[in-house]
Amino acid sequence: MNQRLIDILKFLVFLSIGLGILYFVYNSQNAAFQEQCRLDNIPASECSLTDKLISDFKSVNYWWILAVLAAFMISNVSRALRWNMLIYPLDYRPKAANTFFATMIGYFANLGLPRMGEVIRAGTITRYEKIPLEKVMGTVVVDRVMDVICLLVVIGLTFLLEFDRLWGYLSVNAQLGNKASFFTSPIFLGAISFFVFIIILFYIFRKSILESALFKKIKNLVLGFWEGIKTIAKLDNVALFLFHTIVIWLMYYLMTYLAFMSFAPTAHLGLSAALLVFTFGALGIVIPSPGGMGTYHFLVIAALTLYGISGDDAFSLANVLFFSVNMFCNIFFGIVGLIVLPIINKNYIPKLPATST
Repeated sequence: MNQRLIDILKFLVFLSIGLGILYFVYNSQNAAFQEQCRLDNIPASECSLTDKLISDFKSVNYWWILAVLAAFMISNVSRALRWNMLIYPLDYRPKAANTFFATMIGYFANLGLPRMGEVIRAGTITRYEKIPLEKVMGTVVVDRVMDVICLLVVIGLTFLLEFDRLWGYLSVNAQLGNKASFFTSPIFLGAISFFVFIIILFYIFRKSILESALFKKIKNLVLGFWEGIKTIAKLDNVALFLFHTIVIWLMYYLMTYLAFMSFAPTAHLGLSAALLVFTFGALGIVIPSPGGMGTYHFLVIAALTLYGISGDDAFSLANVLFFSVNMFCNIFFGIVGLIVLPIINKNYIPKLPATST
């Protein structure tokens, strides 16, 4: 089975998962919508969630949506500049345009194969800037580790500001307090047993493994990978790096708040509500599905219902954000990147370190 076929199968699997979750969310919201129509004595023939979605898309204030997209692009510019700061200690000086469009192409790729975008954007920079892939991947890992740290900070801030509302949701939906059942579950015990089994096998065959050509190749890749990760300790301007980090996540948060303002049913919600919805949405994006398809919708709806927003209105807002950012901005700028990069790099000769050959 060749790699192309494997990639196609992966795409179909993740797409199926995303569409399946989205279909489940749509059906559940449609059932609730139909029930509300019945209570309001509205004929079923005049009660279509699809028609409501179309109407809601037409009703949004597109000036606010443009502000959402502007915030998103500002975050991408800061991400590209921050990524450059991680690459500089490797003695390479990539063009900002290259790192920006590589980032957008990565987002575009994530719509097909979740998490594959990180490899694609690293490979894009390797192609045009002649930086070893394993070193670039190290900087990508640092970039994503910073995002994980920021997400944890955002989750902590959300708990601090919306503790009662959020804890009530988690208590009902996650059955907190039943920790013993997790540690005695077959999945947990099976994972521990498998991990121990792998350690024992490695210990028994350690000499053969350490002397194998495959292990040495992996070792060299890991060393290059680690060199990329170490760039975090060699930053020229830590304050500027943190500034770009704050800008990235502040823009992400503003995207949710600005989207609230574009849609009448959510225009009254405040900054703290936007923080909670943003946090839930961010977790939905983290779950592997194309661009967060389905998982993003599910969690945004769950968050908005905590503020009394009906499920159908929450579904509409989730779609407005998802399609304006993921299905328009990422696709558009991803395709632009694929077209523009070969043009602007046609005669470009990257400056390599003195030790490079």
